[in-house]
Amino acid sequence: MRRYCAFFASMNVGGNRLKMTDLRDVLEREDLEDVETVVASGNVLFSFDERPSDGLSEMLAFIVKDRFGFATFAAVRNADEVRAAFEGNPFHGAGEDKFVHTLFLDAPADPAMFDAMVAAYEGRGPERIALGDDCIYVDYVDGVGSSKLTNAFIERRLERQVTARNMASLKRIHEKMV
Repeated sequence: MRRYCAFFASMNVGGNRLKMTDLRDVLEREDLEDVETVVASGNVLFSFDERPSDGLSEMLAFIVKDRFGFATFAAVRNADEVRAAFEGNPFHGAGEDKFVHTLFLDAPADPAMFDAMVAAYEGRGPERIALGDDCIYVDYVDGVGSSKLTNAFIERRLERQVTARNMASLKRIHEKMV
């Protein structure tokens, strides 16, 4: 069995409150093995027969909607992909781990839409932004809380759902996966 991490979007923010123990219990009943939550922000480690991450993403989003009543998406990555999410981030090592993020997308971003988003954000803040394969990389420089580069801004411009994790979280999750 292969080890995965599901990075859930919109979990334990706004009105989408969910105890991680409840999520873990539901996923264990759905034949996921070795289910473990990491922090209370929608990071779930699990083992499952090897299959495409897209299929797992859809399955997990359906389970949350069916059992807990709110829509989400889960960016599912194996250990190599989690490592690539921080090692491939061009801002990793150049900024503070808590400010440098990989934002997982529900599908690859259209490069033209990404360029338009960057142009629309120009002059609004000090953030550095780069496009990855199925993610975008952001150095929030002065912190996420004060940034105008919000998930909502990104989602509107890219027409994609997004869930972000900082370098410290990704490294911690990767250590638990290997």
